[in-house]
Amino acid sequence: MSGAERRATFARLHERGLFVLPNAFDVGSAKLLAGLGFPALATTSSGHAATLGRHDQRVGRDELLQHVAAIVAAVDVPVSVDGEHGFAADPAGVARTVDLLADTGAAGCSIEDYDPDTGRIEPLEVATARVAAAAEAARRHGLVLTARAENLLYGVDDLDDTIARLRAYREIGADVVYAPGLTDLARIRRVCAEIDAPVNVLAMAGGPPTAALAVAGVRRVSTGGALAWAAYGAVVRAGRELLEEGTTGYLDEALSTAVRDAAFGTS
Repeated sequence: MSGAERRATFARLHERGLFVLPNAFDVGSAKLLAGLGFPALATTSSGHAATLGRHDQRVGRDELLQHVAAIVAAVDVPVSVDGEHGFAADPAGVARTVDLLADTGAAGCSIEDYDPDTGRIEPLEVATARVAAAAEAARRHGLVLTARAENLLYGVDDLDDTIARLRAYREIGADVVYAPGLTDLARIRRVCAEIDAPVNVLAMAGGPPTAALAVAGVRRVSTGGALAWAAYGAVVRAGRELLEEGTTGYLDEALSTAVRDAAFGTS
């Protein structure tokens, strides 16, 4: 698909029903997930950082752009980008980041209201100005913009404030809203009912299955860094088995040659 076709396809996915948007952490995982049949993919900031041996929010914008361009070139499905805090100190810089992400061929991106430089959730007026700039830039390119309210990830368990933020982001131009950390079905249902926008929910341990989320009105389910951490967990378990027991039982879970060839092509 061309870039325009990917963006149109990604926008249509949000029109009705529920779809799962897994977060790939490198080109290999992107190819595997696309090969499984997912209609679109997203990137993950924590997963990408892990591939570089770093913590989340320790990757620069140029590194992100190279990462996204490589994933977009590797798969034939839309790719949405975890844009973190926008990699800029002001709204104009956020808009520039969206422009650069569009140049990679991305179909969408997200912007969040947690500022890693201050370690705080931004005041609403600051956050909305940044979302507005991102939304204007996204519209120019046909990207789907997701606005994230990060309260729950940083210890602010205030659903009223979270909903107020998501409403404000929607009103200022966000296409999709997202409050990572929601696991209670009643609270998820309330968010979907009170905001006139497609709602993304993060798949988390102990959270509702996708069938229940669909009934609640959720439009999109993503995985965040979980797939990366599951993969790295498998590496650690295999390494410990080899180091401590000297056995290779981990090979029972290894990808078959057929699956690898389907995703990566035959050698």
